[in-house]
Amino acid sequence: MVFMVNPFKEYIDTLKSAHMEEQFLRFQSAFKCYKRIIILGNGGSSSVASHISQDYMKFHNKKVSILSDPSMITMLANDFGYRKAYKKFLEYYVEKDTLVIIMSSGGESKNMINCVNWCEENTIAYGVLTGFERDNTIRKIANNALWNYHIASDSYGVVECVHQIFLHGVV
Repeated sequence: MVFMVNPFKEYIDTLKSAHMEEQFLRFQSAFKCYKRIIILGNGGSSSVASHISQDYMKFHNKKVSILSDPSMITMLANDFGYRKAYKKFLEYYVEKDTLVIIMSSGGESKNMINCVNWCEENTIAYGVLTGFERDNTIRKIANNALWNYHIASDSYGVVECVHQIFLHGVV
């Protein structure tokens, strides 16, 4: 078995160049203003959403919703198509004074793009976290995002971990 000399080098190098201060201050300011938060992401980002939602509830008494229930996901995907499932979730769960957090590692997930568009069209407070290409679709269309944080990495693991660190900053 061959081991890398430093398996964490990519994580360390990415964190050193993360430059999250300005975007984090924007996120922190928004976080303080809202009692209700919806956090959305696919795959690993959904796991990040699930984990951080517990901390926000426990440590900040926030009302947090995530789309992780299998019966809800399959119903929404079956009835509205996967590309619209998360947008429909927002339609059902966004209340007055809700903050929406949208994560997409590559910034090209059609269902997350639809959520950004829905937030834009309905004047919903939201912010985005992406990675991979700096000019990804979500970053380009998130015109009214309260924060638009991008991490310069092409690794899902690195992007998801840095997003989790970013979101944990308020805990």
